[in-house]
Amino acid sequence: MLYVVLEADQNDTRVVNAGMTFRKDENDMSGNRTFAAAGTICLAMFLLGFFDNFVTLIAQDLGLWQFHLMRAIMAVGILMLLSRFGHARLSPVRPWAVMVRGGFAAVAMLIYFGCLAFLPIGQVAAGLFTAPIWVLLICALFLGQPVGAIRLGAAIVGFVGVLIVLDPFANGLAPLALVPMAAGFFYAIGGIATRQWCEGESALSMLLFFFLSLGLFGLIGSIAMTVWAPEAPAGADGFILRGLVWPTPLGWGLTVMQAVGSLVAVGLIFKGYQMGEAGQVAIYEYLLLPFAAGWSFVLFGDPVPARAIFGMVLIIVSGAIISLRSRVV
Repeated sequence: MLYVVLEADQNDTRVVNAGMTFRKDENDMSGNRTFAAAGTICLAMFLLGFFDNFVTLIAQDLGLWQFHLMRAIMAVGILMLLSRFGHARLSPVRPWAVMVRGGFAAVAMLIYFGCLAFLPIGQVAAGLFTAPIWVLLICALFLGQPVGAIRLGAAIVGFVGVLIVLDPFANGLAPLALVPMAAGFFYAIGGIATRQWCEGESALSMLLFFFLSLGLFGLIGSIAMTVWAPEAPAGADGFILRGLVWPTPLGWGLTVMQAVGSLVAVGLIFKGYQMGEAGQVAIYEYLLLPFAAGWSFVLFGDPVPARAIFGMVLIIVSGAIISLRSRVV
């Protein structure tokens, strides 16, 4: 989960991501426990890097659309239980705004998870982390907001880092390697939509509509692929084209683990942003890059080239500068 810091000062901080908005004020009883907040975010990124690696195995059994449909049903069910016991407010103030924002974020995640079946997770995560760069460009070109030389320079450094990690010219021009950047683009639009339209919405209501959007896309895609019935290659190569199938026990187990694990990680992110200043805490989300690549090596033996490590460092430095310098996007 990638956050975009939208506004920050000493007494008021708002942060948005694919499913939440936070306000941090001087009366927050938790205080500015930056160290604890950083540890909480690090744990969340550690878990997300672990769980996302298993999408490659899920892709051998299920289709992209069915995976998101099943995952959304599980996540929505858990959120409904939390609401029933008084631990969540799920009703949005402006349903249309939350639905539109959720739709953009859902498209980003469709691209992100779809790419995980074909590309190393470090490359896919690097593409997603172009979101802050897209935010700067969109806000400058269409919203007339100033960027500043430092943030512009950081964005260029980050883009260079993304190209180094994706390495789209390794075997000639490989357009597929650039597809993860589209996930970052739609993620950025979702973040901007959150700031422009969704102020005052509860975090969990936006998370609910995010998963509802994913579930709707998953349902439409599952029906389309089942009716159209294209010839889907065996294994992960058929991830995008595969229609409805009966999951194997492994497919069931991994999907349940992915859904529950993602919600646990998001809950930790909630807590981290409640404990610390957003501009400082957001930096630690970039640890998803080394954690994802590290888990890929531990679980599947996928090597992490020195070139990719250097690119990740550039992306992390770029994100840190943008996060610290982003007062208003």
